[in-house]
Amino acid sequence: MNTFGRNIRLSIFGESHGQGIGIVIDGLPGGIKLDIDRIEAEMKRRAPGRSNISTSRKEADKVEILSGFVNGMTTGTPIAGVIRNTNTISKHYDKDLMRPGHADYTAYMKYGENRDYRGGGHFSARITAPLVFAGAVAKQVLEKEGVFVGAHILKIADVADSAFDPVNVAADELLNISKKDFPVIDDEKGGLMKERILGAKNDKDSVGGIAECAIVGMPPGKGEPFFGSVESRLSAMLYSVPAVKAVMFGAGADFASMRGSEANDEFYVENGAVKTYTNNNGGINGGITNGMPVLFRAVLKPTPSIAKKQRTVDIEKMENTEIEIHGRHDPCIVHRGTVVIENAAAAAALDLLYDKF
Repeated sequence: MNTFGRNIRLSIFGESHGQGIGIVIDGLPGGIKLDIDRIEAEMKRRAPGRSNISTSRKEADKVEILSGFVNGMTTGTPIAGVIRNTNTISKHYDKDLMRPGHADYTAYMKYGENRDYRGGGHFSARITAPLVFAGAVAKQVLEKEGVFVGAHILKIADVADSAFDPVNVAADELLNISKKDFPVIDDEKGGLMKERILGAKNDKDSVGGIAECAIVGMPPGKGEPFFGSVESRLSAMLYSVPAVKAVMFGAGADFASMRGSEANDEFYVENGAVKTYTNNNGGINGGITNGMPVLFRAVLKPTPSIAKKQRTVDIEKMENTEIEIHGRHDPCIVHRGTVVIENAAAAAALDLLYDKF
């Protein structure tokens, strides 16, 4: 299943070392003005090869919009965006050696010899670039409705950033963070995070972390009970991002140690609007938005491609063996992954916003 959404439908395609990757966005009405410069700026935030804490693979990640967009405006027909792959080195990949932590083995069991094993094929994190394009489009539509989406790195290894204020996080704060090369609230903590990343890189290893995301301005009443809940639909999108292994809304795992009197968000009225004093439930009750900021955290595992020698199997010979992974890989995916999380959430938020009562 490579298609997501009920109202805004996204279909991704491509492989890491194929000719290109891309996405089709279907369901946007015509007459929406899009700023291409803003889209390109968003793509650069995720693009590889921009610093010594990322992969050295350089890709411009420039999107060619093939349809659904004329004279700066959407036409109402599907928008197709393609990103050409220009810097691939496939010799680093052995089709028979199953890389630990990757989808090599499971892809082999599903697709057999027909799979594209180069660079992880369709399972590669490179396929998140089209998601960023979709999110960059969605953000511009959302902002016209007063909805803003932003994320920051909450944690890398053992270094934690300050968290969003769950009640008072504001659109300006989200926009300011998005302008940073390394999206953190506390830049000093960001410097320590970079040290941890470089330390892992020097050890031929990698580190993981947590991205925290906020959706501000989402009106109350969006989402549906049970299978159509905000949590269900956001999680479906977030778990589609490679490396995401846990998603927590509001207080998340902390609910386990709370009492109801602590966990409940009490209501009050201010200037004709219903609000809550706390936001432990992350802006969601019964699977439906309550008007408070929608808050969640996504845990990203350490990059599985590491240079340390690891045990594995040769699937062709069905023998135990060892592997040393060569090539150009991120010692930490969290700083680029946070941009993906932010834009993936924006795409899902637009799908929710278009829900009909």
